[in-house]
Amino acid sequence: MSNTQTQIDMKLEVVVIPVADVDRAKQFYASLGWRLDVDIDKDAQFRVVHFTPPGSQCSLLFGKGVTTETPGSVQGLHLIVSDVVAARDELVSRGVDVSEVFHDVGGLFHHAGKEGRLSGPHPERASYASFASFSDPDGNGWVFQEVTTRFPGRVDTANTTFASRTELAGALRRAAAAHGEHEKLTGKHDENWPDWYADFVVREQAGTQSST
Repeated sequence: MSNTQTQIDMKLEVVVIPVADVDRAKQFYASLGWRLDVDIDKDAQFRVVHFTPPGSQCSLLFGKGVTTETPGSVQGLHLIVSDVVAARDELVSRGVDVSEVFHDVGGLFHHAGKEGRLSGPHPERASYASFASFSDPDGNGWVFQEVTTRFPGRVDTANTTFASRTELAGALRRAAAAHGEHEKLTGKHDENWPDWYADFVVREQAGTQSST
């Protein structure tokens, strides 16, 4: 008998949060600019509302009869963004109360609650190290986390994707700058730059991009 096992993909696609007032929560998440996927109202005891953040493969679900947890008890839901300052500014422009951008005294990631917060983005703008937080009307807590270069193995390099045009443009600009430095070092003009750009972007997202 073969000991080979087939690994089954397990994709986190729905996060359930508890809310006290479904219509109030629906209005709030719609105000963020998130896509409303469904609003199914079966009866007075059961309702499902489903939203998806821009560029996300994981959606948010709330309603009546969908969870036994206490409204507002879910904390630390992370929204990964390429520019935490821009993401914060967008929500503020929509009337959302968002914390200042902060980084943690410990470096990457952050402590629970407001412990260890230092004002402003990470001094080196290191990937995974800059944040901003906000809550929905029930107190469920969200955190923006800025990620520009993934840890090794975190991204499927065969399926490199970008959440927005801005994120893709940023990656192309970094590739262009790196390619310019590459040509200076080699003293050669590389006519095959599209493939070079593609390799750079894939390695960067996988966290295997070298400094040269």
